[in-house]
Amino acid sequence: MNSNSNRPTGLQAIDREMARQHVDAIASFEGACETAATVAASVEVTGSILLLGMGGSHAVNRAVEPLYRAVGIEAIAVPLSEQLCQPLPIDDRTVLITSQSGESAEVLRWFQENDGGTQHTFGLTLEGSSSLAKTAPSLVGAGGTELAFAATRSLTVSFALHLAILAALGNDPTAALAALQKETTKDNAPALAAFANVSAVVTSGRRLQGLAEALALGLTELSRRPCFSLEGGQLRHGPMEMLGPEIGVVLFRGQDHTSALVTAMAVSAVETGSPVIIFDSSGEAAVAGATTIPFEPAADMAAIFAMLPVAQRFMVAFADARVENAGTPVRSTKITRSE
Repeated sequence: MNSNSNRPTGLQAIDREMARQHVDAIASFEGACETAATVAASVEVTGSILLLGMGGSHAVNRAVEPLYRAVGIEAIAVPLSEQLCQPLPIDDRTVLITSQSGESAEVLRWFQENDGGTQHTFGLTLEGSSSLAKTAPSLVGAGGTELAFAATRSLTVSFALHLAILAALGNDPTAALAALQKETTKDNAPALAAFANVSAVVTSGRRLQGLAEALALGLTELSRRPCFSLEGGQLRHGPMEMLGPEIGVVLFRGQDHTSALVTAMAVSAVETGSPVIIFDSSGEAAVAGATTIPFEPAADMAAIFAMLPVAQRFMVAFADARVENAGTPVRSTKITRSE
């Protein structure tokens, strides 16, 4: 692993984003009340929300999808590129388009092809002067555009903006805000040691699957190793054939009704010989043979806010041990302006 004196500039940029993400997220939640109430009012009228985004924005959408469903909203998270090619109807649906820059190619084309959207179209972004924010009423995160390559602060801020919408829909944000105000620190050394010899990683969860997808994206971007995510049931249905000593498995287990399924997957993955890491806020017993990173019992957004910064630091350290210039993209750009 690189020392602080020769830490890649890309990772230094990520460090700066992560250092301010909790302050910006709290400010985002507090500043979003009015627009969040407008979005919530729309959702209460339509009874549904179509969550559109790309990359890390889509991972955020996947993570909050079950939270909207839990309050009786029909929530569907679809990649914006898929919506452009095989669109779901947007009439009588609240549409929330998420883009941290507000300038992605798909965002611009969607508005061009949909006449600026409907009265129930909203944006979620970090850039108040972006095309997205200028075209649709938008929740705008505090702190401006994220500059580092892999999504870290933008994820946390986006979750805080969704928390504001959920609060406007009647969800109690107390536990989530407490987790956001108390950044958790954990020793990642055992987890990094467990993954010392892996050549690829699969992340998985059940109710926390969106968080698993966010981590897989960041691991891939920074380490340039194959790292992808499969929902727990999907991993069970065939892809377990790939597991073994060179394939690392990362699982997310919360204090919810799906925890037993995550536990069963952990047991099965350990039996294959794969190194297994569990980010665990379930409050349940550790799984023998797996490396567990324990958190206080929590579910949903509170679990996300507790686990996310620890998972981010694991992601960065994993990449730093493998790539000389981790954090500096060689095939991608921060804002994807082409399809």
